[in-house]
Amino acid sequence: MKTFYQILANSLAAFVINNFVWFAVTFWVFLETRSVIATAVMAGVFTLTVALSGFFLGSLVDRYPKKWVMVLSSVLPLVLYILSAVIYISTPSQVFKDPGSVQLWLFIVFALVGAIGGNLRGIAIATLVTILVPERDRDKANGLVGTANGVAFLFASIFSGLAVGFVGMTWTFGIAVALTVLVLLHLLLLSIPNLPQGEGEAHAHAPHAHAGAVHAHHSPAELPKNEGVDIRGTIRAIQMVPGLFGLIFFHTFNNFLGGIFMALMDAYGLLLVSVEIWGALWGVLSLGFIVGGLVVARRGLGKNPLRTLFVCNIVMWSICCVFTLQASIVLMAIGMFVWLCLVPAVEAAEQTILQKVVPPERQGRVFGFAQSVEQSASPITAFLIGPIAQFIFIPFMTTGAGVELLGPWFGVGTDRGLALLFTVAGFIGLVVTLFAMRTWSYRMLSQKYKEPTSDLVGVTAS
Repeated sequence: MKTFYQILANSLAAFVINNFVWFAVTFWVFLETRSVIATAVMAGVFTLTVALSGFFLGSLVDRYPKKWVMVLSSVLPLVLYILSAVIYISTPSQVFKDPGSVQLWLFIVFALVGAIGGNLRGIAIATLVTILVPERDRDKANGLVGTANGVAFLFASIFSGLAVGFVGMTWTFGIAVALTVLVLLHLLLLSIPNLPQGEGEAHAHAPHAHAGAVHAHHSPAELPKNEGVDIRGTIRAIQMVPGLFGLIFFHTFNNFLGGIFMALMDAYGLLLVSVEIWGALWGVLSLGFIVGGLVVARRGLGKNPLRTLFVCNIVMWSICCVFTLQASIVLMAIGMFVWLCLVPAVEAAEQTILQKVVPPERQGRVFGFAQSVEQSASPITAFLIGPIAQFIFIPFMTTGAGVELLGPWFGVGTDRGLALLFTVAGFIGLVVTLFAMRTWSYRMLSQKYKEPTSDLVGVTAS
């Protein structure tokens, strides 16, 4: 566990840096352009890149030593943040006020891909939990990972808003580059365990388990070889677990709706308060990630993590139905805090299920596959929702029929158009979640998780 804590601490610092950069860029772009479409497209590009990269990143995690995969996850952002800074410094400020500016989007894309470099680290950590932590404690370890994400969100939210408001983007990228170098140097000093190539097959029939081990579930004949970006083999491995595709598709639909919040939440918040207050508020709200992660780390997820996942989703979508019914930053903050408290439990539940039912030698690709499929819906929503909000919902609540129909109690204005979208998305999410709990996939995966397993695969350090 000492090794796990060292890796987690290093990753926490990397998470802070990447979130800091992306939050700052998002805030800055909206303030420069005042374009809801621009922030929606940014969210779409972000999630599309995450979706497309998952297959490849998962294969890297399975194929190469974990340490060097994590080193790459720091080197890539370092290079791209430097390129972003060069573009920002060399471009006249007036150019960035045009949402269609080529220089603006080059700057955004470089910063975005640099921030996404952290996803490689996230997939690697999920597999390292399997390697380093006994099965009975994995849900709690996943809770600690969720806590780290929450802490990163906390610091990044506070300091990104302050950085944009007080020191500007030049200093923002200077800080990011300097801290990334420190994280990389610390990472190079760590000894990180690795699952040897083919070790899962070699130990699948070992007669005894040993401490710190992880398990395998299927015979070598049933599993495709561990080679390259093996999408077909990964799909086959997922199909061998009844109900697992159902879980992935459920998260995919949730992300389809979640893209609305990702694309429009910053615009909504910045219509209510200043960028400094908005950044500081997200810092406070991020305590929800920490609280939720600590609760999972201490108490676990119960005997059936899948049921915990669905119950949390019911509460989350119920909150989304009501937290923007009035133009109140207080109401929004309370709703978002509860929502963020539940996110670590949802993420830890999915990770815990995959860590038990998927063979260790294929977990990188399965985690990457799940990330790609689940995130594929968000960019579709993000690209569509900006124009829908700009040309339908906002006019509906400013000059259209919504002013008389809903205005007397819901309020009117640009922010009310965005709020109406959030409310509609909440109702749809709640209905779909209640339906999904009655499906065959839910029952089969719950039964599969309850089946006993044994810890059978050793590790080596790299």
